[in-house]
Amino acid sequence: MSKTLRVAAVGDLHYTKHSKGKAEKLFAGISAAADVALLCGDLTDYGLPEEAALLASDIQAHLKVPALAVVGNHDFESGHVEEVNAVLDAAGVHLLEEEVCEFGGVGFAGVCGFGGGFGRRMLNAWGEPIIKSFVQEAVDHALRLEKALGRLQTPKKIAVLHYAPIRETVVGENEEIFPFLGSSRLEGPLNRFAVHAVFHGHAHAGTLQGKTSEGIPVFNVSQPLLEKLQPDKLPFHLLEVKA
Repeated sequence: MSKTLRVAAVGDLHYTKHSKGKAEKLFAGISAAADVALLCGDLTDYGLPEEAALLASDIQAHLKVPALAVVGNHDFESGHVEEVNAVLDAAGVHLLEEEVCEFGGVGFAGVCGFGGGFGRRMLNAWGEPIIKSFVQEAVDHALRLEKALGRLQTPKKIAVLHYAPIRETVVGENEEIFPFLGSSRLEGPLNRFAVHAVFHGHAHAGTLQGKTSEGIPVFNVSQPLLEKLQPDKLPFHLLEVKA
């Protein structure tokens, strides 16, 4: 008999030095509703270890299910992303950039991701060296995602990102910033490994759900977006996965 794994996802918590207790109700709600929690980047606001410590404290106090996470662009801001990761790792958070995880017969892999745009308007590696470096960063994230997905042996796989892999879930933001909200280069590995679902954050004013070119569901679970879409509910998205 197949079992159902309840997955709760949210991104962009943006913990500051004054955020202690900020996510108490959110984490308690996730603990009651889900079997595993996905935190989709921008865990901190300025990428400070002190911010991560407050988040870690709230996770330990109020989140009673396993937490899997990727970092976001804000977590890099102060140049202390390794310390941020160490603080969260010590609190029991599974950071997917360096590992894959399996819970209840479902595999999880993830990376932060990067920008560059979508489809035919995606930035290509041509011209100045700094443009080529920008594109290479996006390529590197896609390669790391592909490698991680390849390590999973579970029939069903879920990808956790910060940046969007498709254009559809950033619609609602100003079009001028679309190239900085995600990259189609992340979509290729998702399609090749036929993942079951994808979660990302980053686009606070985007769209909740879209699909890759192969029909894989993609969910934008940025906390500000979920607060706007479901003001009477706690800001997380719940997905039930039959393992």
